[in-house]
Amino acid sequence: MGRGPSIEGRKNAEDAKRAKVFTKLIREITVATRAGVADPNLNPRLRAAVDKALTANMSKDTIERAIKRGSGADGGAKMEELRYEGYGPAGTALIIECFTDNPTRTVADVRHALTKHGGNLGTNGSVAFQFTRCGELVFATHGNEAAEEKVLEAALEAGADDVINENGESTVLCSPESFETVQQALIEAKLDAQHAGVVMRPNNRVAVTGEALETLNDLLEKLDSLDDVSEVYHNAALPVEAAG
Repeated sequence: MGRGPSIEGRKNAEDAKRAKVFTKLIREITVATRAGVADPNLNPRLRAAVDKALTANMSKDTIERAIKRGSGADGGAKMEELRYEGYGPAGTALIIECFTDNPTRTVADVRHALTKHGGNLGTNGSVAFQFTRCGELVFATHGNEAAEEKVLEAALEAGADDVINENGESTVLCSPESFETVQQALIEAKLDAQHAGVVMRPNNRVAVTGEALETLNDLLEKLDSLDDVSEVYHNAALPVEAAG
């Protein structure tokens, strides 16, 4: 008898989550357009944002409206790209990338989330040195040696710097400048990435356990729930089940 409301509640929660993802993607497309040109074929960053939006099943009409907003064609609010650095539980380093039309609100929300979870906001450069900007493509190879070998061969032939096999995944690393070339080569090799993008990858990871791990997961969930936050990078070595 209670099944109907339960299903409806689940659907509403899924719809709300999808809407939040779309909000973040629209902001990313808008900023990418403003940073370059409105043609994805001539703007690599915009093309990456559009590809991400299509993967999330965003309609082409919605994508086109976001591009128009970014080009100023519809007089949309000015969006800014901001990056915050800080520390979370157990001294974990965090880089928080945001797209916002209200920096005052955004920094207050980020600072509140960090403070509430035992962290603090740092100054520019306080943790960035612990990360390297690079292209990253992740493939689910499930420990299959043949699948891992296929990814390795295609990646190295395309000019990738390294391939790391762990936790059933093959992670291809390359320079930001060669990311598109490597990505296209892997697509042509019929390899479908779970995730692909230019990221801030930690140089080393630190172990976080017990209550600190629970608090960190709560913090990451809170930051992800903020509309203005687009990406959160950290140097914690999360257990596979927690890293999800």
